[in-house]
Amino acid sequence: MLGRRVAITGLGVVAPCGVGQENFWSGLLGPGITSGKWVTIADWDPLPWFNNNAKEARRADRVEQFAVAAAAEAMAQAGELGVDPTRFGVILGTGIGGLGTLEEQIQIRLEKGERRVSPFLVPMMMANASGAAISMKYGLQGPNETISTACAASTHALGYAARLIAMGRCDAIVSGGTEAAATPSSLAGFNNMTALSSTGQSRPFDRDRDGFVMGEGAGIFVLEAWDHAVTRGATILGEILGSASNADAHHITAPSPGGRGAINCMRLALDEAGLTHESIVYVNAHGTSTPLNDAAEAAAMATVFPHRPAVTSIKGVTGHALGAAGALEAASVLLSFQHKLIPATAGTVHLDDDVNIDVVMGTAREWKPGPTISNNFGFGGHNGSLIVAPA
Repeated sequence: MLGRRVAITGLGVVAPCGVGQENFWSGLLGPGITSGKWVTIADWDPLPWFNNNAKEARRADRVEQFAVAAAAEAMAQAGELGVDPTRFGVILGTGIGGLGTLEEQIQIRLEKGERRVSPFLVPMMMANASGAAISMKYGLQGPNETISTACAASTHALGYAARLIAMGRCDAIVSGGTEAAATPSSLAGFNNMTALSSTGQSRPFDRDRDGFVMGEGAGIFVLEAWDHAVTRGATILGEILGSASNADAHHITAPSPGGRGAINCMRLALDEAGLTHESIVYVNAHGTSTPLNDAAEAAAMATVFPHRPAVTSIKGVTGHALGAAGALEAASVLLSFQHKLIPATAGTVHLDDDVNIDVVMGTAREWKPGPTISNNFGFGGHNGSLIVAPA
């Protein structure tokens, strides 16, 4: 990446397999999802992250609650940055935003009339509400933008945030993604388009895969200029080396044949990072467990990385968190650096015969952490790749 180096100094995670870094990592090493078309965060209580103020928490959609909770963990880990607040931004990704609130209030209008619709509907359903909440909580006055590119949203957000720091526009940015879209109408829509697993299992790259399991959650990161992090003695969790974004321009839901768009995206990210394909030792795949995505993505990875680096998908544990998927996956990469383990692809037992990649299966694999590419590909033909390296 041209310009200043970009360090990651804070991480926060909220996911169905665990809230907080430690619980999330333990969940990633677990058995994965075995039944159900969706998986959510059980017994979610937002109060601890809203000063135990029930009224304040109720005025935030679930998607915002997740983002605020994850941001609190990330900011606490990063510590006191001492950055000019006008140069400290927030760049988040989400696929849908406050869909739960929207559905709830539509039902209230139909049953009780317009006068009963909450005046908080609009600020709660806005896709940018989560970023606004984080900005206001911490007094961050730099660029505050929300990217909504379906399942690639938070990967795009992290890449864009890193570039703002690299080019000198910001000195620090809170970035990542959040999603809470496992609502009745959303699930019905995904199910009726046959995107959800009919067996209730997420099995990326498996010969018997039949769709994804809907997830939810948030992954939030604190990014800052590398030299600033070193000067203040921060613990650096990783470095963003490069990223890329492009479009298939092919179909609203299906990937381009042979993963052409994904191939170009990964190569663009390598170019920005100044790396050759042989430098990549681990690929954190999008791996949704849908027949079309996994086939196209596997073909793309085999083309770009003929040396067969380790590949895994965490969606067998987390479910598919749509716009937050890339953030959760980037979080798993940082924790893989820390623990020197690559989690197995939960749920995958019989690798598809047409998949010519080294999928980590069965048990976690020890490794020597090195440059890693994390990919996400969204409806609309949106592709995103992020390259991260250990500190």
